[in-house]
Amino acid sequence: MSEDTLPELPEKVKGWIGKNLEDDQGEYDIERGYLLNTLSVTENANPLYWDTEVAKEIAGAVIAPPSMLSVWTRPHHWAPGRKEEKLPLAVHFMMKKELDLPEAIISKNVIKFGAPVKMGDSLRSEQTLVSVSDPKRLKLGLGRFWVISVDYYNQDNEWVGTESYDCFGYRRD
Repeated sequence: MSEDTLPELPEKVKGWIGKNLEDDQGEYDIERGYLLNTLSVTENANPLYWDTEVAKEIAGAVIAPPSMLSVWTRPHHWAPGRKEEKLPLAVHFMMKKELDLPEAIISKNVIKFGAPVKMGDSLRSEQTLVSVSDPKRLKLGLGRFWVISVDYYNQDNEWVGTESYDCFGYRRD
């Protein structure tokens, strides 16, 4: 392989396209203390998240901001008994490793929202590799784009949202 080319897309990776490659169960239930800390840091004063009566009137319950969707299934850095490191957006790191592309960026993130995430909910996610591009040369270097879709469900298997990540893995020139 020369410095101007990348190897063919491995059959293993081709076989991943369109498949659910990672199921993640959130390690904790959605709880108000975590929510209030985040709202405080971001100075989000929306009464929907602070005032229980307003939340019940508008949403039927105290809910989490939709923009926090991915927060609820991100693994803790450490947990007792865990033998292997658990990474958020694991499929992204699988792609970097399998394609030998050590650098990567998220170039686009789109979120679609479903049912509101309520206090006490427990979320799980499913990560699917949607597509992988041919090799591309950008200012960053030579690499490939890939798209990952992450579907989120609550404890009742109700869809609460989907995130789509456009990623670019590359080697620096």
